[in-house]
Amino acid sequence: MRRNDDGKQARPPPGVREPELRLHGINACLAAFAHRRDDLRKLWLTEANIPAFKPVLAWCAQHRIGYRVVAADELERLTASGHHEGVCMAMRRRPAPTLAALLAELSADAPAQLLWLQGVGNPHNLGAIIRSAAHFGVRAVLLGDASALSPAAWRVAEGGAETVPCIAVGDAERTGTALRQAGFQLAATVVRGGEDLYATALPPRLVWLLGAERSGLSQQASARADLRLRIPGTGAVESLNVSVAAALLMARWASGGRGQRTEDR
Repeated sequence: MRRNDDGKQARPPPGVREPELRLHGINACLAAFAHRRDDLRKLWLTEANIPAFKPVLAWCAQHRIGYRVVAADELERLTASGHHEGVCMAMRRRPAPTLAALLAELSADAPAQLLWLQGVGNPHNLGAIIRSAAHFGVRAVLLGDASALSPAAWRVAEGGAETVPCIAVGDAERTGTALRQAGFQLAATVVRGGEDLYATALPPRLVWLLGAERSGLSQQASARADLRLRIPGTGAVESLNVSVAAALLMARWASGGRGQRTEDR
């Protein structure tokens, strides 16, 4: 990041407006400040949140970053949400990460799991998935639609979006080819048929394919997968919520389900 001679963060020339993202939610905002405080542009918060944000307010005062104590209704207007939790931060948008850069960063043959979400648009599901991805050490979440990563999803992720890159990918065929060339296998979940998730040895480099909340993964996407797995259950309901399914899949890989079948352990 560019700095002035006095060491302070350089500002854009007059009249040039930097792209910003308005985040809300206590944990999401505190995580953003912890990971990239230099990107903070403005802070709005309710009086009740002053104690929790004292270090942030001190930073703002020291670096001449504007902040305001406001009422909850103004925060609702600023965030277009009633779930702002009493705080909003205007943050400089980070450069969009790319799949090519991610694959170049990964050590050759090192174990890694990725998520590839195809049609997951509900911000609560997406945020919950990203939160779980951060917990289980997922290296990145691939999105068919980058706009799905809204401030609402950022809030539900509870800071997970600061540590797990969310990468927009285009053509599915090219993306799949690039992933396989990097040593990844693709795994899709199915309701009927497929191998038992808990009795299947998972590859060390794996991409989980997950589809939309209502329609699930398309047949075309499922057909492209190297593995088709099912999450065993009672059969009382047809399927799990996508965020719950994602957490089970990630946990299975992270817990050591790689390279051996459960009956061999």
